[in-house]
Parts: sequence; structure tokens; C-alpha cells
Amino acid sequence: MSERMQRTIARPVEFSGTGLHTGETGHVALRPAAVGTGVQFVRTDLAGRPAVDVRPENAHFDPRAGRRTILQRDGVQIHTMEHVLAAIAGLGLDNLIVETDTMEIPELDDGSAAPIARLLCEAGYDTQDRPRRHIKVTKPVYWQEDDVALSAEPYAGFRITFTIDYDHPLIGRQTVSFDIDEQTFMREIAPARTFVLERDLELLRQAGWIKGGKLESAVVVGENGLRNPEGLRFPDEFARHKVLDLLGDLFLLGGPLLGHVHALRSGHQSHVAFVRHLRETLPLPGRRPGGSPDEWDITAIMDIMPHRYPFLLVDRITRLEEGRRIEGIKNVTINEPFFQGHFPGHPIMPAVLIIEAMAQIGGLLLLHSVDDPTDKLMYFMGIDGARFRRPVTPGDQLRFELTLLKLKGVTSKMRGEAYVGNQLVAEAELLATVVDRRAP
Repeated sequence: MSERMQRTIARPVEFSGTGLHTGETGHVALRPAAVGTGVQFVRTDLAGRPAVDVRPENAHFDPRAGRRTILQRDGVQIHTMEHVLAAIAGLGLDNLIVETDTMEIPELDDGSAAPIARLLCEAGYDTQDRPRRHIKVTKPVYWQEDDVALSAEPYAGFRITFTIDYDHPLIGRQTVSFDIDEQTFMREIAPARTFVLERDLELLRQAGWIKGGKLESAVVVGENGLRNPEGLRFPDEFARHKVLDLLGDLFLLGGPLLGHVHALRSGHQSHVAFVRHLRETLPLPGRRPGGSPDEWDITAIMDIMPHRYPFLLVDRITRLEEGRRIEGIKNVTINEPFFQGHFPGHPIMPAVLIIEAMAQIGGLLLLHSVDDPTDKLMYFMGIDGARFRRPVTPGDQLRFELTLLKLKGVTSKMRGEAYVGNQLVAEAELLATVVDRRAP
């Protein structure tokens, strides 16, 4: 598992242009952001400079606005930001403030993400002091509507496979597949331009769209040939641009994805629906309403952990730094089944179950590092230096902190500490390994 740290740009960069759909001239400034910020769009033209975070709950699709992606929060909207998000995702940036003085992010008369990506590259990168928070595909996920389909499956990296199928002889059916990294993005994906069928242009204009569209900002496909004299940049440029759009739309999840995404005939509307489906299906940090970006609720925990009542001893993960450390809590109530016999009239949580809860939280850290945790189990191999400082009784909230000391292959050594309030109640070093889950 990569331990690459978060990063932002080293200095601000700016650009101006015209909105493809609104036709409004706008100015955008991309600025460095503090670690853990994520990506925020700020409307500098509105009172109070409201910010809209790039998160799944802010993803919006308006069928009246078509052919664009929208972020919306408390009535504040950002339109057509998918090329900016694609550049951020493709270059592996984590934290960025994007200031805009118009509702729609302007284009740079190219129709691709390459000009924006080049600006970000010229700004340089600033490595920050916290590991990246990946959004990991831990199990196969499917979404389909009519002949449009999207799916994601576990994968050791980030790959997009896209198939388009147009009833036009110059486009037809094309399939492309890329492992996404900075070099591949800049060379194979960022230069691919948006495209439109000439026969659709009048309908788009009548609907009030593409007011800022011109030949330099898209590949226009006529009935008998391209209207752009320079021709295509790639033989399969149409499919590549769909990869670019999907890359930007997937970043609406709020961070970098690990998995293999397959897309068939999809567009912005289905991408937003798929992002929402991923959020509801995968164990994503921050899925609990109102939760922080680092929190895992019980449903997310149960997506990965095989344990169930009465042996699931984790209620929430409050922080997870990939490959480094994890924090979680266990609420201890009088309803715990072990209190019936340990001890009648004097309930005390068994010390061995405190260690078990500690190990389960450590197991989440370890299982999250493998490609498909739903097909794995964590086995204990040893416990060293266990110490118990005070009894744990009903009404206590156990807070666990585990740090990965060593990881060799699938075998790990972790140090765990358990607290009630600020008081240390237990500590131990745990040895564990990940094994394939087999049917009994």
C-alpha cells in the first residue's frame, strides 16, 4: 500500500475564459490549501464568499442544465467544473481552493483539461505531512439504467475502462482502458477534447446551452467529417474524453479512488448517480450524516469486518491514516451479554475482550490495506506486553488508538492503547496476519 503524502500546489495560479454553456466571462484562481482541506470551490462574486466542498452530498444534476456537472450547497452552485476536477485528480492533488467569480467554470478555448493541468504543473507541488485518504473499492459495485451501466471492483491502483457507442460512422463503438497516474493523465487523457455532433447543435442552442461554444472549444462531428481543420489528437479521442469527464466526476467522492471502474455509454447524469450509489454502498469515511471526513459509522465498519453480534466490539472509527494509525470507540453498556456472568452484581468488562476490541480496530487498519477486504480475515499471532490499569464498567466509552509499528507482507505488529476519557486503561502490542477467507 502506498504511503504517499497529501499534496497541494506550491503557489497560486490563475486563468480567465468563457463559460461553455452560459457564455459568461469568468476568472479562476487556484490556491494552495492546508492539509486535510480537500478541494473547495469559493464563489468570490457572492456576498460572504460562500464555499462548496467537493463531496458526494454536494453533487447535483439538473436535467434542464444537461451535459455538465454541478456542485450545490445551500443554494450556491458551481457548474462545469469537471475538467478542473479531472486535472486535480489526474495530477494527484489533494488540497486546493478554487476561487471563481462566475457560476460556471470557464474554458480555455481548448475543450480539454490540458491547459488547466499545465498551469497546475507549472505551479509545482508542496508535499504535506499527512498520508492520502483513499476511497477504496472494497467489493464489486454495479449501477445500471437502460443501456447505460457503471461498475467498480477492487483493484491495486486506479483504472478506468470506458466504452462509448454512437450511431455515427465517425465515432461508432470505442473502448479505452487506462491505469491512471500523473504521466498517463498528461500524455493520454488530458489533451482529449470534448465533442458534439453537429446535428445536435441547434437543439442545444434552443435549450439555452453552449452560449460560449465555438469551434476551438470542441470537436464538432458533421455528417460527412469533422468541422475542425486540425483533425483528431487521437484516433479514439472521443472515448478518451469520456474517461476525462468520468475522472473529474468520480472526484466528487471527495478524494482519490482505488479501484477499477468500468463505464458503458455513460455521461454526467449517470456519473453523479453512480457517485451517490458508491457513497451508499462502500465503507466510505464520513458516510455518517454530519460525520467528519475521517469517521466510519457502524454500517461502513460492517462492510469490512466479518464479526457480528455478540462479538462485534467496535462502534465507530474516528480516524484512519492509511498504513499508519487508527482510532475508534466502543461504547460499553449494561446490555453487553458478558456482564451476565462477569460478574453478577459487580459488572466488569473482561480484559480479554478489551484486547479483542483493540484488535478488531487494528484489524480494520490492516484489512483496509488489502485489495479486497471482504475476501480476507485477520488472525491473531501474538500479544506482547499487555497491561490493564483500571476496570472498565457499564457507562464507559473505550477509545482505542493503534499505531502500525511494522508491516511485512501481510503480517503486522501494532501498538494499541485504550482510554476512558484521558485515563489509560489498557495497552498491548499485537501481532496479526491477513489470510484468505474460506468457507467452513
